[in-house]
Amino acid sequence: MTSPILELRDVVTKVNRNTPEELTLLKGLNLTINEGDFVTVLGSNGAGKSTLFNTIAGNLSIDSGDILLRGKSIANESEERRTRFLSRVFQDPKLGTAPRMTVAENLLLAAKRGQGRHLVPRGLRKSLPHFKEITATMNNGLDHRLSTPTGNLSGGQRQALSFLMATLKRPDILLLDEHTAALDPKTSQELMKTTNDRITEEDLTCLMITHHLDDALKYGNRLIVIDNGQITFDVAGEEKKGLTQEKLYSFFSDLDG
Repeated sequence: MTSPILELRDVVTKVNRNTPEELTLLKGLNLTINEGDFVTVLGSNGAGKSTLFNTIAGNLSIDSGDILLRGKSIANESEERRTRFLSRVFQDPKLGTAPRMTVAENLLLAAKRGQGRHLVPRGLRKSLPHFKEITATMNNGLDHRLSTPTGNLSGGQRQALSFLMATLKRPDILLLDEHTAALDPKTSQELMKTTNDRITEEDLTCLMITHHLDDALKYGNRLIVIDNGQITFDVAGEEKKGLTQEKLYSFFSDLDG
């Protein structure tokens, strides 16, 4: 039986607090994520998708409500402390990696996440065979560029590295924030397939924001729609498999197909 790993209870998140520009972005949002859920997240621009991720990751503090990890509140934990159990891949390939460090050095940093900020160079050599093995699974030549500074990689290779770094130490929660959106269609689909394979094989718990309805329908066991700071549609299992793009379009009209 699945059990909740993450719960958002009546979460309210505001920005520009106590100013004339104050905005309430999440409006009493409730969401329960079970172990092993792969949730695709849809919503029009400004609906609250990125705010949801920023709230879960600790980039934004909540104004009321609660966030629980396995039943324990994490609402007051810092963004840094949440990296112990949470990983995130952003839309921009330049985020999430250190450009002047090599591919192998970036992977070593990811391997030592939660163990302090220092890099131990002598631990790099013995890790190289493992790093070569896991980068080869991306099927994009990354395994031949372990000594290449990350800033010299292609966008697709850099994003593949970001994904590997995010999943190297199995996170409790993986957030994919439109992680294929900045790539060309072929590279995007290759990374999306690898992403799905990794999530499925390792039974990761993942939320993935996407603007592509076909990806939202094809991948994951669950789909949610966010509108005006609340979850307005939540479907899983066989019901999700029966969804069509036309059905989704009835919830909102300005997503890219």
